[in-house]
Amino acid sequence: MRIHIGTDHAGLEFSQTLQQHLREQGHEVIDHGPQDFDPLDDYPAFCINAAKGVIADQEAGVQALGVVFGGSGNGEQISANKVRGIRAALVWNESTALLARQHNDANVIAIGARQHTVDEAISFIDTFIAEPFSFEERHVRRIAQVAEFEATGTIVGKHVD
Repeated sequence: MRIHIGTDHAGLEFSQTLQQHLREQGHEVIDHGPQDFDPLDDYPAFCINAAKGVIADQEAGVQALGVVFGGSGNGEQISANKVRGIRAALVWNESTALLARQHNDANVIAIGARQHTVDEAISFIDTFIAEPFSFEERHVRRIAQVAEFEATGTIVGKHVD
């Protein structure tokens, strides 16, 4: 699987360790930066580029997921979710990683590098990558509603103000 990674200075050390782990697991890793530590860097472009890489690969039929990091993971998740077609989930334990894939068909996860150890993050990522989407009708329906709203600003048959 191809894994797209984006971070900021807070997640740079995590990112380097995790990229090595993912490569050792046989994944192809695409690093969207940063390459060097800059305590004043800004995460949005790194995370948006990782998310765009996931979408481009998925549209081309390449199996791909993304992982974005920052101090809390919140801003990184928000940034990734600005890319049409991305479903980025903030993950803080193995259960949320599992459910992100099973129920939400998330294609990106965000992790707070200042909130977790590297070993915890590796566990979350490995769980996320290994878990398939369930394809349960209720989850398919809900994801379709989110995509419909993203594309049209409404959900047919539902009250959206």
